[in-house]
Amino acid sequence: LVVGIILVAVNPYKQLPIYGDAIIHAYSGQNMGDMDPHIFAVAEEAYKQMARNNKNQSIIVSGESGAGKTVSARYTMRYFATVSKSSSNANVEDKVLASNPITEAVGNAKTTRNDNSSRFGKYTEISFDQSYQIIGANMRTYLLEKSRVVFQSENERNYHIFYQLCASATQPEFKHLKLGRSQENNLLFI
Repeated sequence: LVVGIILVAVNPYKQLPIYGDAIIHAYSGQNMGDMDPHIFAVAEEAYKQMARNNKNQSIIVSGESGAGKTVSARYTMRYFATVSKSSSNANVEDKVLASNPITEAVGNAKTTRNDNSSRFGKYTEISFDQSYQIIGANMRTYLLEKSRVVFQSENERNYHIFYQLCASATQPEFKHLKLGRSQENNLLFI
């Protein structure tokens, strides 16, 4: 087992102009240490090692609730999609990036520390072809906090999907569920 680069990032709790396409292109092709420490530098090193050694790479994103793990993982996926872009695979890459809001709706909830807190662990495997372009992805979830389905602490909320379903209660396809306002149905979502 070889451990590579370790990056300690701090969630600034506000948007910073350091994650745009221009920054992605600035880190693309650079050697580790040539530029400031950044999630894109870690992603570039993993991408280069995969291409150079033809071996799978792993990036582990860890931290406390609200530390920015989900956002960092999203930036990493966006980096891979951007640097591996080709017109033939753009659709697959867009689908990989577009899947994140779905997993957030089903597995994220509002906590006192974070309005969009992941309440589960996830392992995302991104597949590349021989040209190192994204061809697909597989996401596995684990350790879902089932207790959040029937109980929330004060000032916290259930999973986002519950409120999205309640907000859609008047739509014809949801009438048979007999949903009402979220405050009335909170304990019925099991």
